[in-house]
Amino acid sequence: MSWFDKLPVVGRKLPKGVEAWVECRSCKEQIYQIDLMDNLRVCPKCDYHFRMTYSDRIQLLINPGTFEELDGNLTSGDPIRFKDKKRYKDRIKTLLKQRNSSDSVISGTGMLGDHPLELCVFDFEFLGGSMGSVVGEKLTRAIERAETNRSALVIVSCSGGARMQEGILSLMQMAKTSAALKSLSDARVPYISVLTDPTMGGVSASFAMLGDAILAEPGALIGFAGPRVIEQTIKQTLPEGFQRSEFLLEHGLIDQVVHRKDLKQRIADLLSLYKNIPIVPPRN
Repeated sequence: MSWFDKLPVVGRKLPKGVEAWVECRSCKEQIYQIDLMDNLRVCPKCDYHFRMTYSDRIQLLINPGTFEELDGNLTSGDPIRFKDKKRYKDRIKTLLKQRNSSDSVISGTGMLGDHPLELCVFDFEFLGGSMGSVVGEKLTRAIERAETNRSALVIVSCSGGARMQEGILSLMQMAKTSAALKSLSDARVPYISVLTDPTMGGVSASFAMLGDAILAEPGALIGFAGPRVIEQTIKQTLPEGFQRSEFLLEHGLIDQVVHRKDLKQRIADLLSLYKNIPIVPPRN
C-alpha cells in the first residue's frame, strides 16, 4: 500500500513514544500502528496476535464503565534483599514511577456482558509479568471475593513465571493460589483461565492450568521451561509448534483456542452454560 493511501488516517494521534509502523513477527509485513490498534493488535495480513497492554485487555473484555480496580495499593517489598546489576527495590521504584500499575497483575470487578465477575489481568511490561508475593496476594483476594460474592473469576495470564527476585516466597504463591482455587471449585463458582503469549514457569504450573475452562489465544507460548532449555536438556529436536497453543489443544492440555475478536463472547457463552441460562447472541 502506497503512502498516499494512508493520508485519511494520518491525522489520528499515536500514543507518545509509539512508532508509526511495526513489523509483524510472523509474516514480516510492515503494519501501520493505527491499523493494528483498530484490529485489536492482530496482524491484518496473517492473524498474528501481538501482545496487548493490560488496559487494552480490560477494555476488550469488560463492559465500558463497569471496571473497578481493587487492591491497587499493594506493592512489592524486598524480602531477600536481592541485587544483580541493580537492587530489586530500586527496580520496583522505577516501575512504579513509569507505570500506572502497582505490580504485574491488575485485579478488580466488572461486567462481562450480563455476567458480574472478578477479573485479573497480567501486565507483561512489569518485570515480564512475573509472579511475586503481591501477585499471589492479589490473585488470592480476587478468588476469595469470587467465592464470597458467587461471581465468576477470569484470569488472563501473560507471564514469564515466578519472580526470582523474591526467591522461595514467589514459589509459595503457586500453592497459595492453587489452594484458594480448590475452595472456589468446591463452592461451584466458575473460573475461566485465559492463556496469552507467553504463559510460562510457575504461572503455568499453578493457577493458569486450573481453570474449569482453559482458553488460549492463537500461537501463544505455553509451558514450564522454554523450548531452548528443553532441547538442550534432552538433546532432541522438539516437534514443530511445540508449546504453542494449537499443539497443546491437539494434545488435550487446553480446551479451546479462541481468536481475540471472539474472546469476550466465548467467555460470556461459557459463563451462561455454567449458570444454566440461555446463551445471549452477540449484539449487532
